[in-house]
Amino acid sequence: MAGGLVVNQQLAATSKEVEVRCGGQRALGGTMNPFLGLLLFLATLVYSYLEAFVKLFVPARRKSVRGELVLVTGAGHGVGRATALEFARRHSRLVLWDINKHGVEDTAAECERLGATVQAFVVDCSKREEIYSAAEKVKKDIGDVSILVNNAGVITAADLLSTQDHQIERMFEVNILAHMWTTRAFLPAMMNNNHGHIVTVASAAGHFVTSFMVAYCSSKFAAVGFHKALTEELSTLGKDGIKTTCLCPVFINTGFVKNPSTRLGKILEVDEVVEALMEGILTNQKMVFVPSNQRLGLLFERLFPERALDLLKKMTDIKFDAVVGQRSTQ
Repeated sequence: MAGGLVVNQQLAATSKEVEVRCGGQRALGGTMNPFLGLLLFLATLVYSYLEAFVKLFVPARRKSVRGELVLVTGAGHGVGRATALEFARRHSRLVLWDINKHGVEDTAAECERLGATVQAFVVDCSKREEIYSAAEKVKKDIGDVSILVNNAGVITAADLLSTQDHQIERMFEVNILAHMWTTRAFLPAMMNNNHGHIVTVASAAGHFVTSFMVAYCSSKFAAVGFHKALTEELSTLGKDGIKTTCLCPVFINTGFVKNPSTRLGKILEVDEVVEALMEGILTNQKMVFVPSNQRLGLLFERLFPERALDLLKKMTDIKFDAVVGQRSTQ
């Protein structure tokens, strides 16, 4: 958002409409001379590069999550299950949600064997009412969630015209709208304490498009946008104790996508993705790419001409099973 833009914003907590000034002028308390603003920007730029250089040689400080109440959605399998186990090993208290009763109970049992206190809930994250109802039970019976891991996700791999309406709706309900409902449920307590962490499990498909995943890519672009906008809003509100992390992996070997392959790179294993995610959470990284060379891809998209990018995509040769050519009847 451009510096100096003034917006009217409704704050639900106080039910008052207040004027909020976003950007540099708000922070500095007045109109800044453009020349001074440029000098400040250049000084900040140099400092940031020096800080990043020093961090290459100094190990990042990791925070403790012992005793934190961690809620993981989609905890019955894959990344959600492995993430719950990692928090259990770090002595966090756990609340696990999944639509699959057997899966979430298995994960809970494994976490308990690691010594963690665990509560498991069967929740369909495509249904707002179920999310809000389960959230109220958690707040009333267990306590305030301080780390929220929005991991639940669904996909239909098909060309757009072969994807049915209900499949598109479900991808958006689970992959992005559920993030908003859970965050709205648990963010107020975090804001009151100025303490918490909101984790968005998105995808490389939230930055790079792939054929036969139009609806899925759209929902994951929305998830990345949600993370960025929420991060900015929390900063504007001065809630620097609430951290955010967004995970963006390429294909993972979970069966989520059938028979994925790529000429460049590899299909990821769950453990390496969760290792990177946990490192991102413990060191308060805002964006976690797995593999990290996706950052180069983002740079190439801004620098390379379209013809060169098309050649790179052909060289990558991404393949997976998808439904193509079967026209949906809604």
